Amino acid sequence: MDRVATVSRSTRETAVTVTVNLDGTGKSDVATGLRFLDHLLDSLTRHSRMDVALHAEGDLDVDDHHTAEDCALALGAAVDEALGEKRGIRRFADAHVPLDEAVARAVIDLSGRPFAHVDLDLRRERIGDTAAEMIPHVLSSFAMAGHLTLHVDVLRGINDHHRAEAAFKAVAVALRQAVALDGHDEIPSTKGNL
Repeated sequence: MDRVATVSRSTRETAVTVTVNLDGTGKSDVATGLRFLDHLLDSLTRHSRMDVALHAEGDLDVDDHHTAEDCALALGAAVDEALGEKRGIRRFADAHVPLDEAVARAVIDLSGRPFAHVDLDLRRERIGDTAAEMIPHVLSSFAMAGHLTLHVDVLRGINDHHRAEAAFKAVAVALRQAVALDGHDEIPSTKGNL
């Protein structure tokens, strides 16, 4: 069973194409035009062990919002499509990931019901070329388009770069566990579908 999907999202503001292989090796080919977002998505890719090719062109002369959001929406949609009917997956997962002084927690349910609670408590206005407010928005948009429930908290940390990166790595590790096939052929739901 190939768990691969390609999603293209094109608007007057952005053009995004993403291909996801849930059973990859963590190969990352990400170019959003936002170097810090590329860094975070590269971390997500490598630590989730998915292969992700994501290329975007956006109206960065206006703002980083449209590009960051649309990349997250396309990535979430691709993960959801690659999961298919979610037969045989673990579904639930959680992870704690440290990055030096920072520790982040992520809890995921591939429920088919989009919800996100993201609390990174970032203090800087920007991290590199990306507005700090966009970082939790990317995670929330990913959850909405991916039809998954996501809770992410940074439990401690001083450096905002570390706080943001730890959060993405925690999401990656939890996602890797949640999409894992665990040897059964059932849809893990009392409802019979997700």
